[in-house]
Amino acid sequence: MKDPRLTTVMALAEQLVAIFEADITALQTGRPQAMASLVPQNQELIAAYGREAQGLSRTVLESAPEAARQQLETSTSRVRDVLNRHRRMVLCVKSASEGLVKAVAEEVDRRRARARPYTALGAPNSAATNPSRARAPGASLVYNAVI
Repeated sequence: MKDPRLTTVMALAEQLVAIFEADITALQTGRPQAMASLVPQNQELIAAYGREAQGLSRTVLESAPEAARQQLETSTSRVRDVLNRHRRMVLCVKSASEGLVKAVAEEVDRRRARARPYTALGAPNSAATNPSRARAPGASLVYNAVI
């Protein structure tokens, strides 16, 4: 007989797959504000899945019928696969948005450097004569400021 905890974990897993697939679709269509995993109820569901999955003991798994273990393995595999796709999609969006912010900041720096050919002390502004020196390579960018 199938343990009710296994049934719970498998049901939660299927709900998680649906949530993360909806997130992937939202990101692919350029609507990150429509991500289902950001809804508080879905975040509670994600936490519940984690608790229930951790609560499965070895004895519960060993005493379950082979078919139930196979279903659990399939459910777990589907969750793992969709989470990997979700992670890749979020990293792509993050990389694109960071690149956009960096490009905008560099353009602002170039325009500011052209507007001020001299520093406050009257020395030539090296950024105005050589835009590649406007910012040290590898510097951290936070809200259009170099730290």
